Amino acid sequence: MTSSELWTRATADRYDAEESEMSSAAVLGPTLDFLAELAGDGRALEFAIGTGRVGVPLRERGVPVVGIELSEDMAAVLRRKIDEDTLPVAFGDMATTVVDGEFALVYLVYNTISNLLTQDEQVECFRNAARHLAPGGRFVVELNVPPLRFLPPGQVAVPFDVCERHLGFDTFDLVEQVLVSHHLTLDGDDGRYRRDASRHRYAWPAELDLMARIAGLERERRVADWDGSPFTQDSAKHVSVWRKPA
Repeated sequence: MTSSELWTRATADRYDAEESEMSSAAVLGPTLDFLAELAGDGRALEFAIGTGRVGVPLRERGVPVVGIELSEDMAAVLRRKIDEDTLPVAFGDMATTVVDGEFALVYLVYNTISNLLTQDEQVECFRNAARHLAPGGRFVVELNVPPLRFLPPGQVAVPFDVCERHLGFDTFDLVEQVLVSHHLTLDGDDGRYRRDASRHRYAWPAELDLMARIAGLERERRVADWDGSPFTQDSAKHVSVWRKPA
């Protein structure tokens, strides 16, 4: 097992409600278009499929999808939406778990590769993707660009969401290249806030390119979002595609 933190039943049960914006047509439409085009007539493998936010609607579009998931509680929520025969899920970590067959597409969305807390594990994740890809297949990763430009000397925290019901901020360990995402969420109508925190290892786009090279993959494309907008020095995130040579 890797260093990824295991998502609990309580987190899994409220995940879809708290991430409803990420499941909207405005967000999911371009994501599904992007992934379906790359999959073509082949199969797709989603690392850390979670509750199936992307995998289930991609399967409904006709792309055969298989998932790998570490948290049985997250997969239990997915199983309420779709059966095992239609969308199989293997339990295990995304760096070492192997499923049968080859895939035209392996993908990781919504910063999930950062759940692996060491560089070695992230490299193994790339190797695992390459292991599953057919020649000419693609590995896709969606990941935020580390917001270190917002850190003046001596500051270690950067807010990413400040609203009436939620306060979110990241704290950074610049030596270990680890951030902790802190969440204070209004829980009910009695004025109480729930506090959650999760650890992540951030990585730069160029670092991921080197991981891909180690795994025998070649970068094919990098854009700022699923809509294909250009990646620039001001982009807050990237969607990157690496190809396994034919």
